[in-house]
Order: sequence, then C-alpha cells, then structure tokens
Amino acid sequence: MAKQIKLAADIGGTFTDIVLESGAKRWSGKVLTTTAAPELGVIEGIRLVLEQSGLTPADVGVFIHGTTLATNALIERKGARTAFVTTEGFRDILEQGYEKRFDHYDLMIDRPQPLAPRTLRFTLRERLSADGEVLIPLDESQVDALAARIIAEDAKAVAVGFLHAYAHDAHERRVRELLQRRLPKDVTICISSEVAPEIREYERFSTTVANAYVRPLMAGYLHRLRDELQDMGLKAPLFLMMSGGGLTTLETAARFPIRLVESGPAGGAILASQIAGECALNEVLSFDMGGTTAKICLLKDGEPERARKFEIARAYRDMKGSGTPVRIPVIEMVEIGAGGGSIARVDRLGRITVGPDSAGSTPGPVCYGRGGTEPAVTDANLALGKIDPAYFAGGKIALDERSARQALQRNVGDKLSLKDFWPAAGVTEIVEENMANAARVHAIELGRDITACTMIAFGGGAPLHACRLAEKVGVTTVIVPKGAGVGSAIGFLRAPVAYEITRSAVTSLESFDARRVNRLLDSMTRDARVVVEPALAGAKASVQIIADCRYVGQGHEIRVSVPVRKLSDADGKRLKAAFEKTYEQVYGLRIPNQEVEAITWSVTVSSKTEKPKRAARAARRAAPQPRSRRTIYDPALGKQVNAPVYWRFDMKPGASIHGPAIIAEDETSTIVGARFGATINSLGYIVMERRS
Repeated sequence: MAKQIKLAADIGGTFTDIVLESGAKRWSGKVLTTTAAPELGVIEGIRLVLEQSGLTPADVGVFIHGTTLATNALIERKGARTAFVTTEGFRDILEQGYEKRFDHYDLMIDRPQPLAPRTLRFTLRERLSADGEVLIPLDESQVDALAARIIAEDAKAVAVGFLHAYAHDAHERRVRELLQRRLPKDVTICISSEVAPEIREYERFSTTVANAYVRPLMAGYLHRLRDELQDMGLKAPLFLMMSGGGLTTLETAARFPIRLVESGPAGGAILASQIAGECALNEVLSFDMGGTTAKICLLKDGEPERARKFEIARAYRDMKGSGTPVRIPVIEMVEIGAGGGSIARVDRLGRITVGPDSAGSTPGPVCYGRGGTEPAVTDANLALGKIDPAYFAGGKIALDERSARQALQRNVGDKLSLKDFWPAAGVTEIVEENMANAARVHAIELGRDITACTMIAFGGGAPLHACRLAEKVGVTTVIVPKGAGVGSAIGFLRAPVAYEITRSAVTSLESFDARRVNRLLDSMTRDARVVVEPALAGAKASVQIIADCRYVGQGHEIRVSVPVRKLSDADGKRLKAAFEKTYEQVYGLRIPNQEVEAITWSVTVSSKTEKPKRAARAARRAAPQPRSRRTIYDPALGKQVNAPVYWRFDMKPGASIHGPAIIAEDETSTIVGARFGATINSLGYIVMERRS
C-alpha cells in the first residue's frame, strides 16, 4: 500500500502547498510559509493532509519536495559569506562579466553586484592550457596563506574556479584537498569542474560561486527537514525537484543546490506538460500565479522549452543581462513579481504600479490581519468580490475585507481621486497587463505565435486572472485543471527521477573522433546513473544525449539530438546534417562550406513516465444550481455584475455555464468572464472558451 501513496510539498514565498495522493484519491492543503524555519510549515501541512486522509506518516511511500529557498537567498543576499579563488590575473572576472552594458542608454546603470565581493576574491599562481598542458605549475606554497586569509575574513563557503578546469580539473581538485586540511570543517568548498564543467569562464565561475553561496543554507535546511520527517515517523525516500524538471536525491541536492533555483515553477511546467498530453494540445501557454510571482512557460508538442542558462535577481525586471547568470539545466520560462502578495502603490507620475516586491506571508496582504498596511493584489481581488473571505485557503485564513478596501482607498484611491471599486479594479488591470506584456515578450523571444496557444492556468491566483489575461494576449481557450490551487505540487508527483550531466569538449564534426566522444559519453552516463538508478528500485532508466553545435567561429550553439548508441566516425556527418537542418529552421539559411563543431555534450538519465490518459468527449448535462450569488467586477464589461457562484465539485463532466460566473473550490476560484463559457471535460478540468 505504501508504495502507492505519494506526498509532495512546494514552498512558495507566501504559501506552502501540500498534496497527498493514494491511487485516484487526492488530499491537499495550503499553509502560510514559515519564513524563519521553512521546515515547520512543511510539517504543519503534512499533518493537515494526513489528518484529512486518515493515513499515517508510515503509510507514505515517497516524498517529493520543491522550494524557492535557494532563489530567495540569492535574490535577498542572505547566503553564506563566500570567498572565490581563481587563476592569477582573473580576480575581477565576476565583475567584468560579458564586458558590455546590458542597457546602452542608461548612464546610471545598476549592475548586479558579485556574490563574492572583491575583498573575498583571491588568486593563485597556476595555469593550464585548453589542451591540459601545464603552463604554470600550481604554487602549493600559496595555499597556507590563502587559507589564513579565508579564516580571517570569516568566510563560510569557498568557490574555486580555474582557467580551463572544465576539461582539466587537476589543479582545482588539489586546491580543494589542501584547503580541506586547513579550513574549519564547517566551511564548504565547491569547485567549478563539478558544479558547471562548461566553457565560458564568467558563467562557470558565477554558477560555482552561487552554488557555494547557498549550499550551507540549503544543506542545513534539507538535513533539518529530513530529521523532522523522521521524528514524525515519515521514513519514505525524499526527492527534490530540480529546475530542469527532474527529481534528485537529498544528497545530490545538498551538494548542488543551485540546481533547485526554479524547482517550484518547474513542477508547474511538468503539470502543464501532462495536461497537454491528456487534452492533445500542441501549443500551450502555461500560466502559474502564486502568492509572490507569476510564471509564464510555452510548451510545444507537450514539452516545455528548455535551456541551460538562467539569470537570477535581475536589476531590471525585463532586461536580459541585468542579473546573475548560472549555467544549469532549466525549463525556459519568464517569472515576474506579480502574485497575490505583490504590493500596489501610486508612483511619482501618478501611475498605479504593482510589484515586484511582495508582502509574502509575513505580514502578508492587509486582509490577512497580520500587520500589513500596504494593499496587495489579493486585497484588490477580495474588494472586487472574486474571493470569498470565508473560504480562502480552505477556510483556514479569515480575510478582513473592510481593511482591504480601506487600504486600497488610502494608498491608491485618494491619490488618484478614485472611489468605490475603482482602486481595486485599477490594481488588477495593471497586474494583468504586466503579466500579458511578459507573455508577449517571451513568445516573441522564442519565435512563437501566442494566439495559437491554449492557456493552462493553475496556482492560487491564476484562475482569478486567466480570462482577462487570455483576452489581452489573444488566447481563446483556457483550461483550469483539478487541484489548480496546488498545481506545482501536483506536478512534482508527475516528474521523473532524472539527472543531467554536462561537459564541454570541443569536437569537429568534419573529422569526427567517435572513440573519444564515446569515452566521454560513457563516463557521463555512468555518473548520471549513479545518481538516478538507486532511486528506481530496479526499474529501467532512459537516456537522452544532446550536443550543442555551432559553425566554427560563432559564439552560440544550437542543440542537436545524438543517437543513444556507440557512435561511429560516420555519425559526424549525420550530426552536421541535423545541425544544419535546425539552423535553417531557426535562421532561414545555411552557411555553405563552413565547418561545424560540437562544443558541449549533455547526458540525461531518467526514469520512464507513464503516458497520460486522454480526455474523452463528455456528454452534455445541465449545470447544477449555484450555491450563491456575489457582486464582482467584470473588466470586459467595465462594470460590476451579479454573478452566480458554483461549487466546482457540484459540476460533473459535461456541465456547462456562461459567464460572468464564479466556480469556487477550497484553494482558488475560477472567474469565468462575461465573454467566456465554461464546460467540465471528462477529466474534471474546467475548459473556458471565448464566445466573441
């Protein structure tokens, strides 16, 4: 029985979501995130769903966890005091970055500050060539003095990154060995050849420093959580959701916590992928809105866009290059400060602005009654009638509507001479336009037609705003799945156990050395299997291999699939043909008589996932009687309307209604706009389609 029972927890900036599944049965809950000690909120949520289900901790067969703790530590600069050790002459590479301005016209540009300040950046005499030749031997006599300086600076983490260590790591490993002998046991040491063994020094060093910066915090949290779970009798294996959409063990997550930076949003993308398969959708816009942020992800043929580079803590919200780059496997998405807790105010030009700062869980929006004074998006939704104050978060958080209205009037209405519901309407319109603009820009950057997409909306806030967002971006169909309010946590339960290893090894496809490439790929596959296979309990794993290729002389690559078998020298021509085909699709041309090279190789080993059950056509049936009626503001009509309120689980497959209406459930409410109709499909999903 225990093997059939799965538990998932998703820590967000405002809420911690918990989901428990036993076969076809599901229990879920939301609790406020306990920021000072996040594991306490997780334990509280687990107890809540176990009480609902009547199960015990010993019944749980597997526990899957995702968290924003690493991301928040990087954004808020609350990680460990970190030193950086590099090759002599490269001390300032973290500050030099790409050696260009990300905004050419801003004379007062704010650049991201390195996680390791200059006083904590040190150099050693050593130098290896790209071919591994020792140009300058490692001066080990310098390490004693280096260790003394690190101790004097009270650094708790050290990142080591040497030139060409992605291919030749002997000097990095030796320095780590020497430092481990000399530094206190509680000082963590990360080397770039393990964290990000890829070309491009700035990104490799930046990733290694970021990993070292959050590792003491994350390792401490994960081990405390493990101990709390064991104390409550939950001894099931614990897996962590990674930013690339796969699961990994606690031990691996504690070593490489930088891979967890987008773990929560990745769960949402996995959920959207499953729904796309169930509903036979080729083009999908995934919309996940929680308490702190909104996430937009595009999927094609059921798969989310993926990348191996991500920027953290952008100084300019929509400006590439203004954040700290990390080289990790990640699901490609755009994330903006537009959640239920995002704070609304009027700026000096008399404009309503929303976010990116959030009230979080402490103090939270004004309506929480926990000391908040600045109105947030949740306050606006409550004032507009979109949220029932008696049933918010399953009735566990009583909302103060009067205080929310007063705060909106004081902070927005009085400054703009707006009365009644108009301050709240202005706030929601602005946050919806912010999200729509982010979605448009993301689609344009990826060369996608957003109007061809079906929107899948989940998270506590997305169903409240999905219809209006769809109208703004030209989407005609919106799907809200069951359990939408805890969608990312449900996505964790659908994710494969997986691990990706990436290494740079420049290889000509013209004179392809299959023996050398096979040795490299075999080694990478073995290393990835070591991480994945112990968690599979004998089940068979699948392998995917990708090569990043480019024309010789170019600065960026295109991903090409590599056959999972022993390669022959003739495969060089096959890979070149695949590259040129993809290159032509992306850029509209090929470059004749130009050599092609593979720069970086990646191997992903993962468990096999079940094919999703396809939705069937549901016979039409009459809609149930509404439970109540409530006055809400409909932006398409530009006025307040008296809308029926339906309880979601009263609506059986085939039931259909017309907007404006509200479909309520414990963890969220779906607002059906005046221009939309809603039907329940065979899987119990709400499908809203625009009528005009």
